[in-house]
Amino acid sequence: MTELTPHSTRSAILTVAEVIDETADARTIVFDVPGVHSDKFADYLPGQFLTLRIPSDRTGSVARCYSLSSAPKHDDRPQVTVKRTVEGYGSNWICDNLASGVQVEALPPSGVFTPDNIHAPMLLIAAGSGVTPVMSILKTALATGTGPITFFYANRSENDVIFAAELRALQDRHPGRLSVIHWLESVQGLPSEKKLATLFAPMARTHSAYICGPGPFMDAVHAGLAKAKFEHQNVHTEHYSSLSGDPFEDVELEEVSDEEAAAAAQVEVELDGETHELSWPRSRTLVDVMLAAGLDAPYSCKEGECGSCACTLVEGTVDMAVTGALDPDDIEDGYILGCQARPTSDKLQIEF
Repeated sequence: MTELTPHSTRSAILTVAEVIDETADARTIVFDVPGVHSDKFADYLPGQFLTLRIPSDRTGSVARCYSLSSAPKHDDRPQVTVKRTVEGYGSNWICDNLASGVQVEALPPSGVFTPDNIHAPMLLIAAGSGVTPVMSILKTALATGTGPITFFYANRSENDVIFAAELRALQDRHPGRLSVIHWLESVQGLPSEKKLATLFAPMARTHSAYICGPGPFMDAVHAGLAKAKFEHQNVHTEHYSSLSGDPFEDVELEEVSDEEAAAAAQVEVELDGETHELSWPRSRTLVDVMLAAGLDAPYSCKEGECGSCACTLVEGTVDMAVTGALDPDDIEDGYILGCQARPTSDKLQIEF
């Protein structure tokens, strides 16, 4: 078996420890993590994802993001759960090629689809393979939190329900805290805005909602939550897109000219509880400025597609060429993408 070597200083080579068939077209990949990278891959947040480097005969490789279905306070090893899609190159390669002992290159866990308060009441909403990050949040909340949880899970049929046995076991262990609602299209049809609003309305004033699933499903859910009078700041959505760039390449940073340095903005960045004062040349992105300062800036794609570098703009203004990983409500709430943001004010304050 060919030994892989990392393509960047940020990536690591993971070895598949086990493959679990969840349904006819969904598999869970459990990873062993080498000791030198154990902290990066063990200290993740519920709802985050891994970026995997997948070989390609046409381009050499492609990068794909897959949610961790494991929970940091519940499962011993990180795992992702992948469902085949008809034209999904990455998902089919993983399901066809990954087996125990096979190696794959990965970037450390990333993403912001993670609860701020693990003890708060939660409404978890998923459809199909969108269950993966939601399952990570569910297991973490049950293991370490205290609030009530309602889990709404939609699928085409009973045979498509990923984690069916595990969900039953969790419900049996937490009868006072966890309520699971299965919605089967084969029985109930597609969930409508009106029906979803009726289900969700009793939780509108008390719960935060976390949603992951196909686009049309999430559109219906958003409409249902709005009709049920959920405040938009209490609704959190995970989005995915195929990455177009190569996040496994190390970033080469250009020298800052004297003219750029003289006209630079000043930014205060809070990262991992520490505050850093940086000079921010106006032609550079926040991620590039942080990397140049030796900070471990969170990022994956650098294309504005994955949301790994999302942060809060507390003070100042920025321009962003791409905002694909943010929806209008995110932007209204002050979120920006560090890999896209360039300063348009003299002073800024940013929190990760």
